[in-house]
Amino acid sequence: MTALERVGFIGLGGMGRGLVKNLLAKGVAVTAYDLNPEAVAIAKSQGATAAGGLRDIGECRIIMICVNAAEDVEALLTGPDGLLARPVNFVVVDHTTGSPQMVDKLDRLVRAAGGRYAEAPMTRTPKHADAGKVNVLYGGDGDLLAELRPYFERYAENIFHIGPLGHAIRLKLIHNYIAFANVAAWCEGFALAAKDGLDLKQLITIISAAGGKSGMLDLYGQATLDGDFTPLMSLANARKDVRYYARWLEDAGLPGFMADAVHQTYRQAALLGHDGESCTAVIKAYEAVTGVEARVRPKDRNQGG
Repeated sequence: MTALERVGFIGLGGMGRGLVKNLLAKGVAVTAYDLNPEAVAIAKSQGATAAGGLRDIGECRIIMICVNAAEDVEALLTGPDGLLARPVNFVVVDHTTGSPQMVDKLDRLVRAAGGRYAEAPMTRTPKHADAGKVNVLYGGDGDLLAELRPYFERYAENIFHIGPLGHAIRLKLIHNYIAFANVAAWCEGFALAAKDGLDLKQLITIISAAGGKSGMLDLYGQATLDGDFTPLMSLANARKDVRYYARWLEDAGLPGFMADAVHQTYRQAALLGHDGESCTAVIKAYEAVTGVEARVRPKDRNQGG
């Protein structure tokens, strides 16, 4: 592969660590930064250079950011020691799932400082990031995408040019809202089934054989009934994305009855202490109401039915 410029990369969480791994494995030098020293140590063991701070990241012309929320990106850019604290000529590639309002604001901030901003939210999971098979949704000018595409190709299976700046995050939020609404719906159904003593080991089979089948059910349904709430997509991030979506609906002047219900469903689970678990831990809020656990025990799983 053709050698590319060094990348400064901020955010080595579930998605970011996989992106960095694939950049390094496919010939791209990376200077990595994260508040978690263990995450930085892993990236360093794979060949990355550990940044001593944001100043080291700012020395790279291409800077990729993959953090939890748009507000975190703004803080990285505008803080006292932020990336925009000095004149710049770099490109900020924002892989964070933010909001339409913040994409516009971040673009203005970066351009005012002399740089360029690229929105590039992703779909799929940390497992796909590790395998180099995420989907990148790009919104913006075609010339900048042409420059960034060779980097995206190191860790993406699909690269979609959605349209002008702001269109990618809007499409991503619609996607995530539908996905998380789906999780909330089948978690409610699982809890109701458990409450009335239905055969839980048949649930996913029956749902998946008809119109209720979904990608989120395929990814997380069995794990939920197995009691595995490993946060591949955390409840906190799901709640954040649905909140951004509900705010966007309101700003657009559209009713958001379903969005508000989904948001409050995740918020209730967060208030019960499940923010750090999988997005499917929303079922624990339903279980708190029903007084039962929607689980398939190993002995039940192995029985015919």
